[in-house]
Amino acid sequence: MHKLLQIVAFLIYGILYAQEKKIETVFFDFDKYTLENDQIQTVLDFIKKNDTSKIESIQIYGYCDDRGNNDYNYSLSENRVTTVRDLLTTNGFNKNKILIIEGRGRVLVKQDTVEDLSRIRSQNRRVDMLLVPKNSFGNGIYNSLQDSHNVGDRIYFENILFPLGSSDLTLGSLKELDKIVALLNKNKSLEFEIRGHVCCTPNHFDDAVDKATSERKLSVNRAKAVFRYLLSKNINSLRMSYKGCGNQFPLGQGEEMDRRVEFLITKT
Repeated sequence: MHKLLQIVAFLIYGILYAQEKKIETVFFDFDKYTLENDQIQTVLDFIKKNDTSKIESIQIYGYCDDRGNNDYNYSLSENRVTTVRDLLTTNGFNKNKILIIEGRGRVLVKQDTVEDLSRIRSQNRRVDMLLVPKNSFGNGIYNSLQDSHNVGDRIYFENILFPLGSSDLTLGSLKELDKIVALLNKNKSLEFEIRGHVCCTPNHFDDAVDKATSERKLSVNRAKAVFRYLLSKNINSLRMSYKGCGNQFPLGQGEEMDRRVEFLITKT
């Protein structure tokens, strides 16, 4: 039952995510990371119909079907992402707008529950291109650090997400934090509060349990994990603070997005 609820939540999140952003998808043949001509044309049409001056960023995610081992498929998905990124940039798409490129490996399928396994697998051999319009999250709300901010701005980092019950930083989170470090080093006057969040807890609990410590302060530990990583990268501790927000601020975009941290700008 819990697994079913996770799947339902994922599907709902996918629908809401698609409503927020413009998504284009291209598909690959089995075990390939080169595109056929019709899929190349899809990318070129995507470039033509989108005005980069109205775009905050583009995110590119690659996937594989469920055949083969994890390491091989992660490598293949990354090669697929690279193919799409290079096609975009060589045909005039502003490379500075491409903020996230990530191979996510294989999409697992329970073969005994799927009617048309071949079709499902073909749909999973893909790269998704997600366009984020400027200020698409509302006034003062962003999904990446900007060149300038106002006090009170909030930033949701869609790649700083945590496994269920954990405050461990994932590889994707570390990559995103390294990008943030570079931006913070360019804007040394910026100060901020790191806010941790959790999902999936009953209303009578303010926070969730961190499985590693058995303490009911998971949101605090998530914020602290980001704080400590930035500190290890020589970001001045006087520029930042952290707090846990528990389950008080769900985004309504699925459980995964509620297992997040965000920044609140406190000084510019």
